[in-house]
Amino acid sequence: MEAKVRWLEGMRFVGTSGSGHAMVMDGDNPGSAPSPMEMILLAIGGCSSVDVVSILQKARQDVTDCEVEIKGLRADDHPRVFTDIELVFVVTGRGVQEKHVERAVNLSMEKYCSVSKMLEKAANVRHSYRIVDLP
Repeated sequence: MEAKVRWLEGMRFVGTSGSGHAMVMDGDNPGSAPSPMEMILLAIGGCSSVDVVSILQKARQDVTDCEVEIKGLRADDHPRVFTDIELVFVVTGRGVQEKHVERAVNLSMEKYCSVSKMLEKAANVRHSYRIVDLP
């Protein structure tokens, strides 16, 4: 994999992935785009959500929505790394079975999500889930 980051102005930068997708980042707080540290939280949420939805679809669960709420706590001193990251998966659907959601979330966080596996070497990564059952 490859990527490039180019300075735009102020503390704004544009990152371009090797596949040609671009995203603006902002180092100001608050900025006009996500900060690099916010993008790390977005990365773990995106990586794990892809796994969870894929696993639930393969288990033929009627999932209509999947959202992950992510909180990251950072060290007080520099470098202000994440010390704790908590993910709460909210899976919405009709008749979605808890055993399948539990399995999907655990497989993602413990086996498939490379972002999670990388971050757990530096931070305490915890996860849980809720199911919203539609009529």
